[in-house]
Amino acid sequence: MARTNTERGGGGPILRLFQVQTKPGCAAELLAKFATTSAAVVQGEPGNLGYFFGGGVESDEDYVVFSSFWKDLDAVKQRFDADWQVSFLPPGYEDLIAECSVRHIDLSGGWNVDLG
Repeated sequence: MARTNTERGGGGPILRLFQVQTKPGCAAELLAKFATTSAAVVQGEPGNLGYFFGGGVESDEDYVVFSSFWKDLDAVKQRFDADWQVSFLPPGYEDLIAECSVRHIDLSGGWNVDLG
């Protein structure tokens, strides 16, 4: 019996979480790249619902994240193709990164954001 995205997780919306431990002193430069290069990777793509990014505070100052929201897992796979489970690193990123990973979180269990 075939399983749908909803049955195995991935029915969406999906949070694609790119987590980075930068090289010492490189967080600000990588965050600046997130605002332009990483934003351009997802913005306007079919199924993309938005993105946000930020850096760690106090003892986590070399930790940054870029998160994008997607309609469902199929939209993520469409954008990133066969490499959807791999961190997508535009040119120049590797010079700033000590370690990185990407995770996909199914948010269909519920979420609420109130920025007001």
